[in-house]
Amino acid sequence: MECSAKAKEEEEITKISLMRSLVETQDPSSKEVDDMTMRRFLRARDLDVEKASSMFLKYLKWRRSFVPNGFISPSELTHEIQQNKMFLQGSDKKGRPISVLLAGRHFQHNGGLDEFKRFIVYIFDKILARMPPGQDKFIVIGDLEGWGYANCDIRAYLAALSLLQDYYPERLGKMFVVHAPYIFMAAWKVVHPFIDVKTRKKIVFVENKSLKSTLLEEIDESQLPEIYGGTLPLIPIQDS
Repeated sequence: MECSAKAKEEEEITKISLMRSLVETQDPSSKEVDDMTMRRFLRARDLDVEKASSMFLKYLKWRRSFVPNGFISPSELTHEIQQNKMFLQGSDKKGRPISVLLAGRHFQHNGGLDEFKRFIVYIFDKILARMPPGQDKFIVIGDLEGWGYANCDIRAYLAALSLLQDYYPERLGKMFVVHAPYIFMAAWKVVHPFIDVKTRKKIVFVENKSLKSTLLEEIDESQLPEIYGGTLPLIPIQDS
């Protein structure tokens, strides 16, 4: 087992080097990107250097146009922040930051899909800023308590999924979906085909009766939000 892991690591190192020489000729700004980032794009494309390079170059181009200042300001997210639906606090047993989404607080608003997309990027950037050295994944608890048709926003769900899969590959460690009402499954059936196989494996629907015990397998009680039986208060993402 150790031999195969070592061989895979050596293969990744070789391919990172190949990928780096390929992308640096096309976009010199990629010289500033670390190997860990390159590795994530490679893994997302099953170590295919050409596909990973293409994906990575698209990411650099997107980032420059979508986040021209290098960051997104809360002042660009007035409607989203007012909904007070995203929180960031604590880490799981592997040191992965824990975010909590209260999906029953999401409604479409005058800021439209563009503001929602900016909010998703703002969330990811906030989470990544909290990553401890050597860690590159995060945890999401998607809480659907109180979710109804008024909260259903398929375009937003697909936009968030696209951003995650295209520009933040291999970042999601696990997503726990909790308190999912039966009516949510109609929306889930629409979104599910757009989720790539690797991401699907990271999404876990948790039954109410085993909610706390399931979360405690991955998260110490001291790091678990109070609303799930832990000791941490929820911290709004803009305050984290």
